[in-house]
Amino acid sequence: MKHSEQHSLATRQGQYSHRRVLSAGLLVLAAAVLSACGEKAEKKQGQALASVNGEEITVLQLNEELTRVNPQMAQQEAARKQLLEALIDRQLLQSEAAKEKIDRDPKVVQAIERAKATIVAQAYLQKRIGTVARPTKAEVEAYYNQNPQFFSNRKQLDMRQLVLATADVTEEVKRAIDSAKSLEEVAAWLDEHKVKYGRAQLSRSTTELPPELSARLQAMPKGQLFIIREGARSMLISINEIKDAPVTLEQASGQIEQFLFNKKNKEAAEAAVKQLRSTAKIEYMNQPAAAAAPAAAATTPAAPAADKAGASEDATARGVAGLK
Repeated sequence: MKHSEQHSLATRQGQYSHRRVLSAGLLVLAAAVLSACGEKAEKKQGQALASVNGEEITVLQLNEELTRVNPQMAQQEAARKQLLEALIDRQLLQSEAAKEKIDRDPKVVQAIERAKATIVAQAYLQKRIGTVARPTKAEVEAYYNQNPQFFSNRKQLDMRQLVLATADVTEEVKRAIDSAKSLEEVAAWLDEHKVKYGRAQLSRSTTELPPELSARLQAMPKGQLFIIREGARSMLISINEIKDAPVTLEQASGQIEQFLFNKKNKEAAEAAVKQLRSTAKIEYMNQPAAAAAPAAAATTPAAPAADKAGASEDATARGVAGLK
């Protein structure tokens, strides 16, 4: 039996927390320190909510942070409390940083200048693009119909796996896997030879998988074994069941609309930057000509809402992978 190695299957999730709020505060701390350097800070405007060693934290500041986090209505009150505490923490850190002249550290100054340039460039880009039209119902429906593998023909693959340390996947273990007819046979062999492993089950949809991998898995017979190596661990996987898991237009329309809207924003941003580059005088110095273009591309400001490359990344951007 011949086995193949594939890339790792993974999904990503985000979670709002106080630590995230504090981290966001730390990111802007340096900019706040630099803005106060060399001159007296202007008196803060707005109703004071707290005072930290004589420095006020105002309603306007809190509302600005709320706008950035944009919590759900039910979480508004909890978010306000957490953000106020984060603002207090940030003010304390800012004051101590100013005392120790952290704002004069060359690395800090460089990081602040980079952040400032990025913010200004993105603000201009957003102004230049303006308000991008939301996708129409016809556009959403067309995308749905053009990608049946993500929606109407979506499949769910239920799999079982044995997880081993990659270092334990020796030639002997590979031969045992090749000669085995089932995952249980491999497990029995591993038990007999004292090779440690763990058991797990996983389920992936064709929306989450790269098209090439999805096609290969669907073509495999039930019980087929294959190996995925993921750094220090390896997973011996057997397909247990492949079943239909269609997503209706009604279920997917919200995610598709957001995906297409992000795509329009990205395309508008790329067009704006391309137009600016066409009229600018750009000279590359002290670097090979072949490396000039990639280096220039790396400095292009990010689009307001960019999508990822590749079909599997598109699936994540649309959010349809989570639909059951």
